Amino acid sequence: MAGDLIFLSAVSLLSALQQCHFAWLVGKSRMKHKVIAPAVTGAPEFDRTFRAQQNCVEFYPIFLTALWTAGWFFNQELASFLGVLYVFARYKYFRGYIQSVRGRITGFYMSLIILICLITLAAAGIGNSFLDEYLDFSIMKKLGKWF
Repeated sequence: MAGDLIFLSAVSLLSALQQCHFAWLVGKSRMKHKVIAPAVTGAPEFDRTFRAQQNCVEFYPIFLTALWTAGWFFNQELASFLGVLYVFARYKYFRGYIQSVRGRITGFYMSLIILICLITLAAAGIGNSFLDEYLDFSIMKKLGKWF
């Protein structure tokens, strides 16, 4: 059973470590700019670092839900590959945002496109599972005959 989920688990752990790293960078920025908790505003660089981390936290449950649903119901390898791309896109977003507000745009759009792909794969997988379970019709089996 665990072997069946190894890629999804690895990507989830990688993304959790990334979230920890981003939180650590916020703490480091707090010390550098002398922003004492619970304050969330300070120097512009701190504000951007904090906002980038918060945005990543806000998108994290969406990412994990889409990743696991797409991997479980559609294809684990494809979902995991998209998950790794998402982690890279979030890194690009975070680093870009720290530099400038406009620097976040490329990483943001990359991660948004990847999320849309994961959600689409998840919906297709659930739809196929529903059709297969309740109507005895599998789109994946039909496509498998053609390819």
